[in-house]
Amino acid sequence: MEEINIEDFIKLDLRVAKVINAESVEEADKLLKLELDVGSFGKKTVFAGMKKVYDPDTLINKLVICVNNLKHRKMRFGTSEGMILAAGDDEEGIFILSPDEGAKPGMHVR
Repeated sequence: MEEINIEDFIKLDLRVAKVINAESVEEADKLLKLELDVGSFGKKTVFAGMKKVYDPDTLINKLVICVNNLKHRKMRFGTSEGMILAAGDDEEGIFILSPDEGAKPGMHVR
């Protein structure tokens, strides 16, 4: 994997976000549609490929880490306005990365 320098890394605006709504995308095998509260940055819609692993109802009120400044991506189902961080893959499983208690939506991840 190609190394990046600190200037590349600091271009990422990682923020704590709270899932305020989650639903299955019926026409997609893998996608969930998540509505995130990113504090003073407002709300964002994100499509995440974790339908096979997470029940949407279990994600509501969960704190996640969001790539806040990711270029919006038009998809067949709508526009994805960011990305949430997760570890793993389809074979090992997908595990959402979550901040500890006390973190609030909009906080900068350092």
